[in-house]
Amino acid sequence: MTTALLILIGVLLLLVVVVFSLRRRFLLSGLGAVTMWTRAGGSARWSVGVAWYGDDALLWYRALSLSVRPQHRLHRAGFRVLAQRPAGRDDVGLPGDVVVLSCSTAGGPRELAMEPSTLTGFLSWMESAPPGS
Repeated sequence: MTTALLILIGVLLLLVVVVFSLRRRFLLSGLGAVTMWTRAGGSARWSVGVAWYGDDALLWYRALSLSVRPQHRLHRAGFRVLAQRPAGRDDVGLPGDVVVLSCSTAGGPRELAMEPSTLTGFLSWMESAPPGS
């Protein structure tokens, strides 16, 4: 009985790892999908995920989740980049080569962190908003 239980637990763990890997691969396979870190204003904890550029919103999916729905939907109309800076010592959990953006959103202040190559695409997406939005 114990051996069968251990085998079952091992198979379930392997299945979870495979599902996480397939979900991440699926999320990154779309056009406009990039790895991005985010944290709410005032929080010390960064969360890594995959962001998709939509027509009117940035959809952010948590990396360590099985959910198929975005955890954050940042609408371009109410989104403003206030400042940008390199990642510092206080940004625990971020790679050293990322750029941190301080932003204003409809839901309150938020910080985004991304690689410099991703920053170029992100700023282009922000600037390409239709007039009046």
